[in-house]
Amino acid sequence: MIWLTWRQFRDSAAMTSAALVPLAAVLALTGPGLASDYATGLASCAPADCVRFFDRFFEAHQGAFMAVTVVVLVVPGLVGLFWGAPLIARELESGTHLLVWNQSMTRTRWLAVKLTLTGLAAVSAAGLCSLMVTWWSAPLDRSATPGFALMDPAVFAARGIVPLGYAAFAFVLGVAMGTLMRRTLPAMAVTLAIFAALQVAMPLLIRPHLLPPVSAAFELDPANVGNFGVPPDGSPRVSVDQAVPGHPGAWVLSSRLIDPSGRPAETDAAGAAVQVSVTSGPCAPPEVPEAGRSLRVCLDEINRLGYRQAATYQPFERFWAFQWIETGIYAVLTLGLTGFCFWRVRRRVP
Repeated sequence: MIWLTWRQFRDSAAMTSAALVPLAAVLALTGPGLASDYATGLASCAPADCVRFFDRFFEAHQGAFMAVTVVVLVVPGLVGLFWGAPLIARELESGTHLLVWNQSMTRTRWLAVKLTLTGLAAVSAAGLCSLMVTWWSAPLDRSATPGFALMDPAVFAARGIVPLGYAAFAFVLGVAMGTLMRRTLPAMAVTLAIFAALQVAMPLLIRPHLLPPVSAAFELDPANVGNFGVPPDGSPRVSVDQAVPGHPGAWVLSSRLIDPSGRPAETDAAGAAVQVSVTSGPCAPPEVPEAGRSLRVCLDEINRLGYRQAATYQPFERFWAFQWIETGIYAVLTLGLTGFCFWRVRRRVP
C-alpha cells in the first residue's frame, strides 16, 4: 500500500521539488550576502543614524522580502488544493478504491497510509519553505518598519512554525472535502474557499485576542508621530502612527490621539490630523521654530498640554507564544477533520 501511494503521489512530489529546489538555491546563494551587508551596515552606523540605515536597508530589499513572504503564505493553500482534495476524491470518482478494498485491504489502513505518507510530505514541504525564508529574511525582519514587522499579520503567518499547522490543516481539509463531495473539482473549490476564509478570519477576529492585548497611553515622540506640520499662521497639526515608543516590533491593534480629558481628539476634515491649539510658547504662531527644531519643540509643548497617544497592542515578546497557540488551534482542527475522514470512509462511503 505504501508503494502504491507513492506511485500515485510521486508526480505531485516531483512538481513541488521542482519549485522548492530553485527557491532554496536562490536563498542559499543570496542569504549570506544579505546577512553580511546588514552586519556591516549596523556596525558602521552611528547610534543616532541607525534608524536611517534600517529604513534604507529594508527599502532596498523590500521587493524580495514581499516575494518570499508570499511564497510561504500560498504553499499551505496549494497543498490543500492539489494534494489534499484529489487524494480521496479522485479514487472515489474513478472507483479505484473498490479494487484496493477487495484485496484484503481495510478501509482504515488504506486511509491511514494515504494520510500519513502524503500528509507528512505536505507538512515537510511547508516547514522547509518556512525555515528557508525565516533564515533568509532574518536581517530584514530585524530592520522592518511598522506594517512589515514579525508580529504583523501577513509576516507572522509566513514565519516560525505556524506554516506547518496551516499546511496540515489545509491538507486534511482537502481530504475531508474529497470524502464528503466525492468529486475532485468541487472539493478543490470548497477547500480553497474555506481555507482562505479562515486565513482571513484568524488575524482579523481570532489572533488579536489569543492573549489579552495591552492598552496604554504614551507621550508623543518621533517614534509614534505619523504626520506633523506647523502652518506659518496656524497651530500644529499632528497624527499618530501604528507604532508605540519603547515597544519596537509590537503589533498595534489601534492607535489614536486623545486630548487632555482622555477623549479621542477631533480630526480635521480629511479625518487624519488633529489641530492642537497652542496659544503660547515657542510653537505658537507666529513663533514657529526653524525646521530642524520644530518637531521636538512642538511635541514637547503638545505633551505639556496633555495630549497623548492611546494605543492597544500585542507586544513583540509574545511572538512565540502566539506561534504555539495558533499552531495548536490548527492542530486541533486537523485532528477533528482527520477523525471525520475516518468516520466518513468507514461508515458512509460504499
